[in-house]
Amino acid sequence: MNPDARDTKGAAPFSRFEWLLAGRYLRSRKREAGVSVIAGFSFVGIMLGVAALIIVMSVMNGFRTELMSRILGVNGHVIVLPIDQPLTDYDAIAGRIDEVPGVAYSMPLVQGQILSQGSGTASTGALVKGVPQSALEKLTPVAGNIKHGTLDNFDTGEGVAVGSRLAERLGLLLGDRITLISPEGDVTPLGTTPRVKSYPIDAIFEIGLSEYDAGFIYMPLGEAQLFFNSEGQTQSIEVFVDDPDAVAELQPAIEAAAERPVYSVTWQSQNQSFFSALQVERNVMFIILTLIVIVAALNIISGLFMLVKGKGRDIAILRTMGATRGSIMRIFFITGASIGVSGTIAGFVIGLLFCLNIEGIRWFFSWLSGVDLFSSEIYFLSELPAEVQASEVVLVVLMAIGLSFLATILPSWQASRLDPVEALRYE
Repeated sequence: MNPDARDTKGAAPFSRFEWLLAGRYLRSRKREAGVSVIAGFSFVGIMLGVAALIIVMSVMNGFRTELMSRILGVNGHVIVLPIDQPLTDYDAIAGRIDEVPGVAYSMPLVQGQILSQGSGTASTGALVKGVPQSALEKLTPVAGNIKHGTLDNFDTGEGVAVGSRLAERLGLLLGDRITLISPEGDVTPLGTTPRVKSYPIDAIFEIGLSEYDAGFIYMPLGEAQLFFNSEGQTQSIEVFVDDPDAVAELQPAIEAAAERPVYSVTWQSQNQSFFSALQVERNVMFIILTLIVIVAALNIISGLFMLVKGKGRDIAILRTMGATRGSIMRIFFITGASIGVSGTIAGFVIGLLFCLNIEGIRWFFSWLSGVDLFSSEIYFLSELPAEVQASEVVLVVLMAIGLSFLATILPSWQASRLDPVEALRYE
């Protein structure tokens, strides 16, 4: 009887018989050691590729979320700047801006670059921000992360709040005096002399962004106006909104609320290149790491082709015993797909466990190598972040399984097309 005539009959699709044969083909034999080695490399490749994709995508997501939350938490979402005339009526303007729907609060600001010195010879540059106490208390990244001291009576005192890294670099503690030197000082007959003044440290904060913790000093608005020769005025008004992503929609209303000639700059225009670079880097890393999964899928193809070639006699006997072409194709499909699915599941588990314990793993490898693997001076953040997004994990898992399934189709189809007469002719 022609074997093709029996293609419409046989075992049910994905029956126990097909799974049993596929399982036997996956197990190692001396004669098929090469196939087993290739299958092992395919499993490891897919596992590492999936784990690496999940880890890298989660770390990149964590970077972006942490940087955005901390940068936007400290810096205004809209910066209102004067045109022609200085901002002498900043209190009235800030009050009107606060009434705009969608605005959380506004903060009049005087700022300037200075040289800071401690009790010794150490000195470093810093940015002084003069702000009202009411606004500083709403600045959660600062007010919510006071390590030492307090912001009580900030407006009425002469003390300042400094970042933890700045205090550490200058060797200062709570209650010590920090000396600030501004090049924009007093005008004398001999020229402009730098302004030098010391202030007690009333609070030490730690935002978590090394750049800010090492370079920010908050000063009462009145003291900053005197220090920077800006009595009775501010340089700008920083506006914080409820939804930073919709800041462009609020920008016209904020400018209109000023009721005087002003122009404004949003956080998006100021930091667009930085966040765009993060997005490009994330996409490129995804493409590069996907190649690992593709290479592993190609290993599945080569392994199955070798298996089909070595199992020609078995396939011919199965066909003569009544196995259909569809059954043969499904047997080899299960064999190859099992490698891909098991590798994907293992990679998913490893990637998820790595992300959940990433900070502990970083500390372990830093201790093992004796090198700081995530220097806050370079990467801005004091801790390695990881944010696992379910949608991205599902995409990675489906992509890996899909590539594994595609890799099994051609070898499985070739196995199903094998002519049993030709296969047994020389046996």
